[in-house]
Amino acid sequence: MPEHPDTAPYDALLLLSFGGPEGPDDVIPFLENVTRGRGIPRERLKKVGQHYYLFGGVSPINEQNRVLLDALRKDFAEHGVDLPVHWGNRNWAPYLTDTLRRMVLDGHRRIAVLATSAYASYSGCRQYRENLADALATLAAEGLALPRVDKLRHYFNHPGFVRPVIDGVLASLADLPGEVRDGAHLAFTTHSIPIGAADTSGPAPGHGHGGAYVAQHLDVARVVAAAVTEETGVEHPWELVYQSRSGAPGTPWLEPDICDHLESLHGAGAPAVVMVPIGFVSDHMEVLYDLDTEATAKAAELGLPARRSPTVGADPRFAAAVRDLLVERAATERGEPRERCALGALGPGHDLCPIGCCPARAPRPAAAGADSPYA
Repeated sequence: MPEHPDTAPYDALLLLSFGGPEGPDDVIPFLENVTRGRGIPRERLKKVGQHYYLFGGVSPINEQNRVLLDALRKDFAEHGVDLPVHWGNRNWAPYLTDTLRRMVLDGHRRIAVLATSAYASYSGCRQYRENLADALATLAAEGLALPRVDKLRHYFNHPGFVRPVIDGVLASLADLPGEVRDGAHLAFTTHSIPIGAADTSGPAPGHGHGGAYVAQHLDVARVVAAAVTEETGVEHPWELVYQSRSGAPGTPWLEPDICDHLESLHGAGAPAVVMVPIGFVSDHMEVLYDLDTEATAKAAELGLPARRSPTVGADPRFAAAVRDLLVERAATERGEPRERCALGALGPGHDLCPIGCCPARAPRPAAAGADSPYA
């Protein structure tokens, strides 16, 4: 029987994602959307666009979001959550502003938002909140009644996110040849960001030395590595490494890069490696190109047996975690106590981003935080 969990005061859930091109003609306009205001030359965009053209000019992220939408709707229906789920992107159709406008015209006034980014950082959290503020400003200029939008907390350490990662690592280890399996190293990967952005990620009291961004990834990596040891009886060496750097050469970014790390592992005599993309919710372009193409080619060049474990994607346990986060936040908004699920040492994150959390280089209004101009 359905549980009929209470999601009041929310009347809708918005899945907020990055977006991606869905054909060759979309690639450059999409990249222009992503980099608008940063002065990146068109020639550089064309070079980056080649990554997409290798896959027919189509990023997998939109289709993966459609699959996740279906998984969320299925989970909600099976558990008695009578709440519509909508989808909007920052950089490509369906655009956030268009989706939010339709939701308002449909009568939605209290909207919970799930961003497809699990960790704290400017680009992974506050920039989404800035995009929400931009969309709300547009709707206000159109004379529409503004909804209240609340972003659900970071879910990097929710069991419904972490357990699928653990199972993916176990499956990848099992897929390695038996003679190298027990000696395999785990390379936990995430998107590199400028060191300055990492150091100021999360609430201001925790700024410095990688901030919340690095601390959260390390915490999850420890949980996953410990679970793998417990379930296999083998302790695998591991390290947090980075990928997908895209900034100016003179700006220091988080290191080591995954390909450099593979060379180091090979030089140190590691027999095999499993690449674990804990920084990504789904197998989008950074995973398909930077890991499955570039890093896999580097491992083959080195003669280093390598596997890439899957991302969480639309795993039913992740869909259930989203439901849990929604019901948890709804209870909080009603002033009711509810247990908050979290693994690792850091505990559950905040509901409301405090002032000074993941600051932008140039201050801009951001919704769903303590400094939001929209109540």
